[in-house]
Amino acid sequence: MASVLRGEAPRAAASAPQPRASLLQIPPYVAGRSKVAGIAKVIKLSSNESALGASPKAIEAARAGAEGMFRYPDSSVAELRAALANANGIPAEQIVCGDGSDELLHLLGQAYASPGDEVLYSQHGFVVYPMVAFAAGAVPVQSAERECVVDVDAMLAKVTARTRIVFVANPNSTGSYLPERDIVRLHAGLPPHVLLVLDAAYAEFAEMPDYEPGVRLVNKHPNVVMTRTFSKAYGLAGLRLGWAYCPPAIADVLNRLRAPFNVTLPAQHAGVAALQDTGFLDQVRAHNRRWRPWLEVELKKLGLMPVPSAANFVLTRFPGGAAQADATNAFLTQRGILVRDMKAYGLADCLRITVGLEDELKALLQALAEFLAKK
Repeated sequence: MASVLRGEAPRAAASAPQPRASLLQIPPYVAGRSKVAGIAKVIKLSSNESALGASPKAIEAARAGAEGMFRYPDSSVAELRAALANANGIPAEQIVCGDGSDELLHLLGQAYASPGDEVLYSQHGFVVYPMVAFAAGAVPVQSAERECVVDVDAMLAKVTARTRIVFVANPNSTGSYLPERDIVRLHAGLPPHVLLVLDAAYAEFAEMPDYEPGVRLVNKHPNVVMTRTFSKAYGLAGLRLGWAYCPPAIADVLNRLRAPFNVTLPAQHAGVAALQDTGFLDQVRAHNRRWRPWLEVELKKLGLMPVPSAANFVLTRFPGGAAQADATNAFLTQRGILVRDMKAYGLADCLRITVGLEDELKALLQALAEFLAKK
Protein backbone atom coordinates (compact mmCIF):
# COMPACT_ATOMS: atom_id res chain seq x y z
CA MET A 1 0.00 0.00 0.00
CA ALA A 2 2.82 2.40 0.88
CA SER A 3 4.47 2.00 -2.53
CA VAL A 4 1.16 2.77 -4.27
CA LEU A 5 0.76 5.93 -2.18
CA ARG A 6 4.21 7.02 -3.34
CA GLY A 7 3.04 6.73 -6.92
CA GLU A 8 5.16 3.66 -7.66
CA ALA A 9 3.95 0.57 -9.49
CA PRO A 10 3.94 -2.42 -7.12
CA ARG A 11 6.48 -5.12 -7.99
CA ALA A 12 5.47 -8.67 -8.56
CA ALA A 13 6.38 -11.05 -5.75
CA ALA A 14 9.79 -12.68 -6.19
CA SER A 15 11.56 -15.54 -4.46
CA ALA A 16 14.69 -13.42 -3.83
CA PRO A 17 15.73 -9.74 -3.78
CA GLN A 18 15.79 -8.36 -7.32
CA PRO A 19 18.20 -5.67 -8.55
CA ARG A 20 17.17 -2.89 -10.86
CA ALA A 21 16.95 -4.56 -14.28
CA SER A 22 19.36 -2.09 -15.92
CA LEU A 23 22.17 -3.20 -13.61
CA LEU A 24 22.18 -6.63 -15.21
CA GLN A 25 22.93 -4.98 -18.55
CA ILE A 26 26.29 -3.69 -17.31
CA PRO A 27 29.02 -5.74 -18.99
CA PRO A 28 31.85 -6.79 -16.66
CA TYR A 29 34.82 -4.47 -17.07
CA VAL A 30 37.79 -6.29 -18.60
CA ALA A 31 41.07 -4.70 -17.55
CA GLY A 32 44.30 -4.88 -19.49
CA ARG A 33 46.04 -8.18 -18.85
CA SER A 34 48.98 -8.32 -16.44
CA LYS A 35 50.01 -11.99 -16.47
CA VAL A 36 50.63 -14.90 -18.83
CA ALA A 37 50.70 -18.44 -17.48
CA GLY A 38 54.19 -19.86 -17.57
CA ILE A 39 55.94 -16.52 -18.19
CA ALA A 40 57.51 -14.98 -15.10
CA LYS A 41 58.21 -11.52 -16.49
CA VAL A 42 55.92 -9.96 -19.05
CA ILE A 43 56.09 -6.69 -20.96
CA LYS A 44 52.84 -4.99 -20.03
CA LEU A 45 51.70 -2.49 -22.65
CA SER A 46 47.98 -3.05 -22.14
CA SER A 47 46.73 -0.48 -19.61
CA ASN A 48 48.32 2.87 -20.54
CA GLU A 49 50.17 3.02 -17.24
CA SER A 50 53.15 5.32 -16.84
CA ALA A 51 56.26 3.95 -18.53
CA LEU A 52 58.45 5.60 -15.88
CA GLY A 53 56.30 4.57 -12.93
CA ALA A 54 55.54 6.96 -10.09
CA SER A 55 57.65 9.80 -8.77
CA PRO A 56 60.06 8.54 -6.07
CA LYS A 57 58.79 11.41 -3.91
CA ALA A 58 55.20 10.19 -4.37
CA ILE A 59 56.22 6.65 -3.42
CA GLU A 60 57.95 7.93 -0.30
CA ALA A 61 54.90 10.03 0.60
CA ALA A 62 52.56 7.04 0.15
CA ARG A 63 54.74 4.99 2.50
CA ALA A 64 54.66 7.76 5.06
CA GLY A 65 50.89 7.98 4.71
CA ALA A 66 50.56 4.23 5.20
CA GLU A 67 52.09 4.58 8.66
CA GLY A 68 48.95 6.42 9.71
CA MET A 69 46.53 3.95 8.14
CA PHE A 70 44.87 3.26 11.49
CA ARG A 71 43.47 6.81 11.30
CA TYR A 72 40.64 7.93 9.03
CA PRO A 73 41.87 10.13 6.19
CA ASP A 74 40.85 13.77 5.85
CA SER A 75 37.34 13.56 4.46
CA SER A 76 37.61 16.98 2.84
CA VAL A 77 40.92 16.06 1.11
CA ALA A 78 41.92 19.66 1.84
CA GLU A 79 45.69 19.44 1.30
CA LEU A 80 45.38 17.65 -2.03
CA ARG A 81 42.66 19.98 -3.27
CA ALA A 82 44.86 22.94 -2.34
CA ALA A 83 47.76 21.43 -4.27
CA LEU A 84 45.54 20.81 -7.30
CA ALA A 85 44.20 24.35 -7.10
CA ASN A 86 47.73 25.74 -7.00
CA ALA A 87 48.94 23.55 -9.89
CA ASN A 88 45.98 24.39 -12.14
CA GLY A 89 45.08 27.95 -11.11
CA ILE A 90 41.54 27.04 -10.06
CA PRO A 91 39.51 27.40 -6.82
CA ALA A 92 40.01 24.53 -4.38
CA GLU A 93 36.36 24.61 -3.31
CA GLN A 94 35.32 23.57 -6.84
CA ILE A 95 37.51 20.45 -6.80
CA VAL A 96 36.09 17.09 -5.76
CA CYS A 97 38.47 14.15 -5.32
CA GLY A 98 37.55 10.53 -5.80
CA ASP A 99 38.54 6.89 -5.82
CA GLY A 100 39.87 7.25 -9.35
CA SER A 101 38.03 9.37 -11.91
CA ASP A 102 35.77 6.35 -12.54
CA GLU A 103 34.06 6.95 -9.19
CA LEU A 104 33.40 10.56 -10.13
CA LEU A 105 31.91 9.55 -13.49
CA HIS A 106 29.53 7.20 -11.68
CA LEU A 107 28.63 9.85 -9.11
CA LEU A 108 27.75 12.26 -11.91
CA GLY A 109 25.53 9.59 -13.42
CA GLN A 110 23.78 8.97 -10.12
CA ALA A 111 23.27 12.68 -9.56
CA TYR A 112 22.15 13.85 -12.99
CA ALA A 113 20.60 10.87 -14.80
CA SER A 114 17.39 9.11 -13.83
CA PRO A 115 15.63 6.00 -15.16
CA GLY A 116 14.51 6.65 -18.73
CA ASP A 117 16.94 9.54 -19.30
CA GLU A 118 19.62 9.28 -21.98
CA VAL A 119 23.39 9.39 -21.53
CA LEU A 120 25.26 10.22 -24.72
CA TYR A 121 28.84 9.27 -25.61
CA SER A 122 30.84 8.67 -28.78
CA GLN A 123 31.29 5.36 -30.57
CA HIS A 124 34.76 4.47 -29.28
CA GLY A 125 34.65 6.43 -26.03
CA PHE A 126 35.58 5.03 -22.62
CA VAL A 127 33.68 1.79 -21.95
CA VAL A 128 32.69 3.04 -18.48
CA TYR A 129 30.22 5.57 -19.95
CA PRO A 130 27.47 3.05 -20.81
CA MET A 131 28.11 1.42 -17.43
CA VAL A 132 27.38 4.77 -15.79
CA ALA A 133 24.12 4.99 -17.73
CA PHE A 134 22.96 1.48 -16.83
CA ALA A 135 23.89 2.00 -13.17
CA ALA A 136 21.59 5.04 -13.08
CA GLY A 137 18.80 3.22 -14.90
CA ALA A 138 19.33 5.52 -17.88
CA VAL A 139 19.64 4.63 -21.56
CA PRO A 140 23.14 4.73 -23.11
CA VAL A 141 23.16 6.38 -26.55
CA GLN A 142 26.14 6.16 -28.87
CA SER A 143 27.06 8.63 -31.61
CA ALA A 144 29.25 7.81 -34.59
CA GLU A 145 32.90 8.83 -34.77
CA ARG A 146 34.72 9.89 -37.91
CA GLU A 147 37.93 7.90 -38.42
CA CYS A 148 38.25 7.33 -34.66
CA VAL A 149 37.66 11.02 -33.89
CA VAL A 150 34.61 12.31 -32.00
CA ASP A 151 32.20 13.79 -34.56
CA VAL A 152 30.61 16.89 -33.02
CA ASP A 153 27.81 17.10 -35.58
CA ALA A 154 26.95 13.40 -35.18
CA MET A 155 26.88 13.83 -31.41
CA LEU A 156 24.63 16.89 -31.52
CA ALA A 157 22.28 15.05 -33.88
CA LYS A 158 21.78 12.41 -31.17
CA VAL A 159 20.69 14.91 -28.50
CA THR A 160 17.01 14.56 -27.61
CA ALA A 161 14.61 15.88 -25.01
CA ARG A 162 15.68 12.94 -22.81
CA THR A 163 19.44 13.64 -22.96
CA ARG A 164 20.83 14.53 -19.55
CA ILE A 165 24.60 13.86 -19.74
CA VAL A 166 27.10 13.97 -22.61
CA PHE A 167 30.46 12.28 -22.00
CA VAL A 168 33.45 13.21 -24.15
CA ALA A 169 36.84 11.60 -23.60
CA ASN A 170 39.41 14.14 -24.75
CA PRO A 171 41.89 12.72 -25.67
CA ASN A 172 39.71 9.81 -26.68
CA SER A 173 40.22 6.09 -26.03
CA THR A 174 41.52 5.93 -29.62
CA GLY A 175 44.21 8.53 -28.89
CA SER A 176 42.58 11.22 -31.02
CA TYR A 177 41.57 14.58 -29.59
CA LEU A 178 39.23 17.48 -30.24
CA PRO A 179 40.66 21.00 -30.32
CA GLU A 180 39.13 23.53 -27.97
CA ARG A 181 37.08 25.19 -30.74
CA ASP A 182 35.22 21.92 -31.39
CA ILE A 183 34.51 21.35 -27.70
CA VAL A 184 33.17 24.90 -27.46
CA ARG A 185 30.96 24.27 -30.51
CA LEU A 186 29.67 21.04 -28.98
CA HIS A 187 28.79 22.80 -25.74
CA ALA A 188 27.08 25.66 -27.58
CA GLY A 189 24.79 23.13 -29.26
CA LEU A 190 23.62 21.55 -26.00
CA PRO A 191 20.55 22.67 -24.04
CA PRO A 192 21.49 24.36 -20.75
CA HIS A 193 20.08 21.51 -18.64
CA VAL A 194 22.39 18.93 -20.27
CA LEU A 195 25.62 18.23 -18.40
CA LEU A 196 28.77 18.06 -20.53
CA VAL A 197 31.48 15.92 -18.88
CA LEU A 198 34.97 16.33 -20.34
CA ASP A 199 37.00 13.29 -19.36
CA ALA A 200 40.59 14.50 -19.67
CA ALA A 201 42.41 11.46 -18.28
CA TYR A 202 45.29 11.92 -20.73
CA ALA A 203 45.46 15.71 -20.59
CA GLU A 204 49.06 15.79 -19.37
CA PHE A 205 50.18 14.17 -22.65
CA ALA A 206 48.09 16.38 -24.95
CA GLU A 207 50.57 19.15 -25.66
CA MET A 208 49.04 20.54 -28.87
CA PRO A 209 48.51 24.33 -28.85
CA ASP A 210 44.79 24.05 -29.68
CA TYR A 211 44.02 21.57 -26.88
CA GLU A 212 42.38 22.65 -23.62
CA PRO A 213 41.19 20.07 -21.06
CA GLY A 214 38.05 21.92 -19.99
CA VAL A 215 39.06 24.42 -17.31
CA ARG A 216 37.95 27.42 -19.35
CA LEU A 217 34.49 25.97 -20.07
CA VAL A 218 33.94 25.08 -16.42
CA ASN A 219 34.90 28.64 -15.49
CA LYS A 220 32.24 30.03 -17.83
CA HIS A 221 29.30 27.64 -17.64
CA PRO A 222 27.25 25.90 -14.92
CA ASN A 223 26.76 22.70 -16.96
CA VAL A 224 30.35 21.54 -17.62
CA VAL A 225 32.56 19.26 -15.51
CA MET A 226 36.16 18.25 -16.20
CA THR A 227 37.46 14.97 -14.76
CA ARG A 228 41.14 14.07 -14.38
CA THR A 229 43.21 11.20 -13.01
CA PHE A 230 46.52 10.44 -11.33
CA SER A 231 46.57 6.96 -12.92
CA LYS A 232 48.30 7.86 -16.18
CA ALA A 233 50.98 10.56 -16.24
CA TYR A 234 51.48 10.50 -12.48
CA GLY A 235 51.80 6.72 -12.25
CA LEU A 236 49.43 6.25 -9.30
CA ALA A 237 47.01 3.76 -10.90
CA GLY A 238 47.32 1.35 -7.98
CA LEU A 239 46.29 4.00 -5.45
CA ARG A 240 43.06 4.96 -7.30
CA LEU A 241 43.02 8.74 -7.28
CA GLY A 242 41.06 11.12 -9.49
CA TRP A 243 39.51 14.56 -9.32
CA ALA A 244 36.86 16.71 -10.91
CA TYR A 245 36.69 20.45 -11.48
CA CYS A 246 33.06 21.51 -11.24
CA PRO A 247 30.80 24.53 -11.06
CA PRO A 248 30.05 25.24 -7.38
CA ALA A 249 26.54 23.75 -7.46
CA ILE A 250 27.77 20.47 -8.97
CA ALA A 251 30.70 20.25 -6.54
CA ASP A 252 28.17 20.62 -3.72
CA VAL A 253 26.07 17.75 -5.08
CA LEU A 254 29.07 15.44 -5.52
CA ASN A 255 30.29 16.15 -2.01
CA ARG A 256 26.86 15.23 -0.66
CA LEU A 257 26.81 12.00 -2.67
CA ARG A 258 30.35 10.66 -2.34
CA ALA A 259 31.43 8.42 0.51
CA PRO A 260 32.84 10.43 3.46
CA PHE A 261 36.33 8.85 3.27
CA ASN A 262 36.56 7.99 -0.41
CA VAL A 263 40.26 8.91 -0.83
CA THR A 264 42.74 6.93 1.26
CA LEU A 265 45.48 8.52 3.32
CA PRO A 266 48.38 7.11 1.22
CA ALA A 267 46.65 8.32 -1.94
CA GLN A 268 46.21 11.84 -0.56
CA HIS A 269 49.86 12.04 0.47
CA ALA A 270 51.12 10.61 -2.82
CA GLY A 271 48.94 12.94 -4.85
CA VAL A 272 50.35 16.03 -3.16
CA ALA A 273 53.93 14.85 -3.61
CA ALA A 274 53.34 13.91 -7.26
CA LEU A 275 52.00 17.38 -8.03
CA GLN A 276 54.99 19.00 -6.34
CA ASP A 277 57.52 16.85 -8.24
CA THR A 278 57.19 18.79 -11.48
CA GLY A 279 60.61 17.62 -12.66
CA PHE A 280 59.47 14.01 -12.70
CA LEU A 281 56.33 14.90 -14.66
CA ASP A 282 58.55 16.69 -17.17
CA GLN A 283 60.53 13.45 -17.61
CA VAL A 284 57.33 11.46 -18.16
CA ARG A 285 56.15 13.89 -20.82
CA ALA A 286 59.55 14.01 -22.49
CA HIS A 287 59.65 10.21 -22.69
CA ASN A 288 56.22 10.13 -24.31
CA ARG A 289 57.10 13.01 -26.62
CA ARG A 290 60.06 11.02 -27.93
CA TRP A 291 58.75 7.46 -28.11
CA ARG A 292 55.11 7.88 -29.16
CA PRO A 293 55.98 9.35 -32.59
CA TRP A 294 58.74 6.76 -32.96
CA LEU A 295 56.25 3.96 -32.31
CA GLU A 296 53.80 5.37 -34.83
CA VAL A 297 56.50 5.54 -37.51
CA GLU A 298 57.74 2.01 -36.84
CA LEU A 299 54.22 0.59 -36.96
CA LYS A 300 53.67 2.24 -40.34
CA LYS A 301 56.90 0.65 -41.63
CA LEU A 302 55.38 -2.73 -40.83
CA GLY A 303 52.32 -1.95 -42.95
CA LEU A 304 50.05 -1.24 -40.00
CA MET A 305 47.77 1.79 -39.67
CA PRO A 306 48.27 3.69 -36.40
CA VAL A 307 45.81 6.40 -35.41
CA PRO A 308 47.60 9.70 -34.65
CA SER A 309 47.70 9.90 -30.86
CA ALA A 310 47.60 12.69 -28.30
CA ALA A 311 47.94 10.29 -25.37
CA ASN A 312 50.50 7.78 -24.03
CA PHE A 313 49.41 4.96 -26.29
CA VAL A 314 48.97 4.17 -29.97
CA LEU A 315 45.92 2.46 -31.43
CA THR A 316 46.77 0.62 -34.63
CA ARG A 317 44.58 -1.00 -37.27
CA PHE A 318 45.50 -4.23 -39.00
CA PRO A 319 44.93 -4.38 -42.76
CA GLY A 320 43.89 -8.03 -42.40
CA GLY A 321 41.04 -7.06 -40.10
CA ALA A 322 39.94 -8.67 -36.83
CA ALA A 323 41.42 -12.07 -37.68
CA GLN A 324 44.88 -10.59 -38.15
CA ALA A 325 44.58 -8.49 -34.99
CA ASP A 326 43.57 -11.58 -32.98
CA ALA A 327 46.37 -13.72 -34.40
CA THR A 328 48.92 -10.99 -33.71
CA ASN A 329 47.66 -10.58 -30.16
CA ALA A 330 47.94 -14.32 -29.56
CA PHE A 331 51.50 -14.38 -30.92
CA LEU A 332 52.57 -11.43 -28.77
CA THR A 333 51.02 -13.05 -25.71
CA GLN A 334 53.06 -16.20 -26.30
CA ARG A 335 56.14 -13.95 -26.20
CA GLY A 336 54.98 -12.37 -22.94
CA ILE A 337 54.11 -9.05 -24.60
CA LEU A 338 50.69 -7.80 -23.53
CA VAL A 339 48.75 -5.22 -25.56
CA ARG A 340 45.07 -4.25 -25.44
CA ASP A 341 42.36 -6.14 -27.33
CA MET A 342 39.88 -3.46 -28.48
CA LYS A 343 36.74 -5.50 -29.16
CA ALA A 344 34.96 -3.89 -26.19
CA TYR A 345 35.43 -0.54 -27.94
CA GLY A 346 33.98 -1.74 -31.24
CA LEU A 347 37.46 -1.91 -32.77
CA ALA A 348 38.00 -5.62 -33.37
CA ASP A 349 40.54 -4.93 -36.14
CA CYS A 350 42.76 -2.92 -33.79
CA LEU A 351 45.19 -3.38 -30.93
CA ARG A 352 46.20 -0.61 -28.52
CA ILE A 353 49.78 -0.30 -27.35
CA THR A 354 50.99 1.70 -24.36
CA VAL A 355 54.14 3.76 -24.91
CA GLY A 356 56.50 1.75 -22.73
CA LEU A 357 60.23 1.85 -22.13
CA GLU A 358 62.68 1.79 -25.03
CA ASP A 359 63.62 -1.89 -24.62
CA GLU A 360 59.96 -2.87 -24.26
CA LEU A 361 58.95 -1.07 -27.43
CA LYS A 362 61.85 -2.51 -29.40
CA ALA A 363 60.99 -6.02 -28.21
CA LEU A 364 57.40 -5.41 -29.32
CA LEU A 365 58.47 -4.21 -32.76
CA GLN A 366 60.82 -7.15 -33.23
CA ALA A 367 58.02 -9.59 -32.38
CA LEU A 368 55.56 -7.80 -34.66
CA ALA A 369 58.04 -7.84 -37.53
CA GLU A 370 58.67 -11.55 -37.05
CA PHE A 371 54.99 -12.42 -36.99
CA LEU A 372 53.96 -10.20 -39.90
CA ALA A 373 56.82 -11.51 -42.04
CA LYS A 374 55.23 -14.96 -41.91
CA LYS A 375 52.01 -13.76 -43.52
